[in-house]
Amino acid sequence: MPGDVSAVIFEGIAAGGPVEKMVAGVRRAALLDNLEKLKQVSLIDAVYLVTNDGELAELARAENVRVFLNDLPPSSFHFGAALRDLIVDRKLKKVFYLSGAGCPLITVSEIISICRRLQERDNLVYTNNTQSADIVAFHVPDRIAEAELPPMDNALAMTLRDQLGLEQELMPHTLGLLFDLDTPSDILVLGGSPFGGPRTREAIKGLDLDYSTLNRAKAVLAGSYQEVALMGRVGAPVMERLNSTLKLRLRVFSEERGMKSLGRLQSGEVVSLMGYLIQEAGIPAFFRYLSQVARCAFIDTRVLMAHHKFAFSTEERFKSDLGLWKEIQHPWLREFTREAVSCPIPVILGGHSLVSGSLWALSLELDPAGGGPCL
Repeated sequence: MPGDVSAVIFEGIAAGGPVEKMVAGVRRAALLDNLEKLKQVSLIDAVYLVTNDGELAELARAENVRVFLNDLPPSSFHFGAALRDLIVDRKLKKVFYLSGAGCPLITVSEIISICRRLQERDNLVYTNNTQSADIVAFHVPDRIAEAELPPMDNALAMTLRDQLGLEQELMPHTLGLLFDLDTPSDILVLGGSPFGGPRTREAIKGLDLDYSTLNRAKAVLAGSYQEVALMGRVGAPVMERLNSTLKLRLRVFSEERGMKSLGRLQSGEVVSLMGYLIQEAGIPAFFRYLSQVARCAFIDTRVLMAHHKFAFSTEERFKSDLGLWKEIQHPWLREFTREAVSCPIPVILGGHSLVSGSLWALSLELDPAGGGPCL
């Protein structure tokens, strides 16, 4: 049945510093590129946007998007409650949820495939990641009005499966369904690649970004069986992808996958072996050891921050991702970032998306036989 899927997008911004605003600007451009794709899919009957970004709201309305402008401060906003209220108010039956710019490289054909899957199956939750979902397509359960949906979208798929009885199916692993524009590191990866929509590429083109460390890391990835270290919430699909497309040797320490969706971050339960190593040996020694066992490294620093119980602002985390150690006030984060920048090997810092979709994008860019869609 054509036109019976509702696309729902949540995208919020916080009043932050210049780096945070830079990321928000690129995400806004990526979301507008995605709206153009959604308009081409006849299986979607309407597009809804929940946002606190007034500028984005006006741009979206011009594209015939049904906008709900939220005026709550980010600390008071509850994702699950807002999603449930929208579903109930608009009597939605089949929902294709997207997290802002959580899938900026998704293709029109992938959107069509997701919508068709909802039409082919009943009682389905179809997602790109169980424990850290950016895309969740699902049939609205009968009990949705009384349901307690999660405060963050990471756990939406898990909640729909475990608490509301939907049958989960995972989406295929592709660049379009894995790459997430979440941190400055992802912007660097995207900016140095051939991928991205016209608005996104134009937004990144206008930024003053330093690609030198990333380019050094790319040279290692493109080499012949050099050692590459991956640390943090590294998943098996990314490891398989890198091993199958590039000539390298991986040193992987994967820990704390699902730390947000399982509530471990919020309850202070996150522990990291790498974090303990840094505590015992010190930050300089950690990077000295790292340079002796690998030729480049990709580190999901959010696990280390949570292990040490640091509650850095988004702006501080983003400055660390860009290596701007001189602009960081906190002594631990300043030293960690400085040592990463001065490490003899290229070290790329970021969040979960760095060791997930961004590595996938790099593998496509560097695989001489793989190519990849220029979106």
